[in-house]
Amino acid sequence: MSGIWQIHAFREGNTRTTAVFTILYLRDLGFNVENDIFAEHSWYFRNALVRANYRNALKNIDYSPIFLERFFRNLLLGDGWDLRNRYLHINATEELKSQPNFSTLQAPNKYPTSTQQVQDKLHTENSNIIKLLQAIGEDEKSVKTMMSVVGMKDRVSFLYNYLTPAINEGYVRMLYPNSPRHPRQKYLLTAKGAALFQELQKRKV
Repeated sequence: MSGIWQIHAFREGNTRTTAVFTILYLRDLGFNVENDIFAEHSWYFRNALVRANYRNALKNIDYSPIFLERFFRNLLLGDGWDLRNRYLHINATEELKSQPNFSTLQAPNKYPTSTQQVQDKLHTENSNIIKLLQAIGEDEKSVKTMMSVVGMKDRVSFLYNYLTPAINEGYVRMLYPNSPRHPRQKYLLTAKGAALFQELQKRKV
């Protein structure tokens, strides 16, 4: 959907038509979806598409599909992600950053669907996140150290495929969350990340 929207296939009214196309496509796949969430969160949906396609290497800003993923998780899985536009800001306000669960803020579920599933809150299908959690363990690690442990050399690729998803899903946090560019910035596991790490350790035994 992000790719279709980006090439502006529908010309005038591109975002609205992309939403309609999405609904029809999902129905064709067998999902029972309506346009309620698109109507109530139309501005979020549009800006989530922007964030999924915006990149600025000079400002260290990479593509951020996580917001669009949250929208679709609400739509298809009945998740309860809080779809407010201020969470899409590239430079989030200090008020938001100071909240302990900034990366995992959620609201009560408004959109239960026929495909809703009971989610294991400690489980993740992302093998990169699992690899990163095992690399961090009970320590605090810099980006350079984490890259070395997981065997990555390209910083942008590491941030996009490992660190950003782990932070966005609430498994990893910054040591200095109010100062992302802190010269001694390191990363450690959240309570959720630590719980999953312990579970992974038990599986080894």
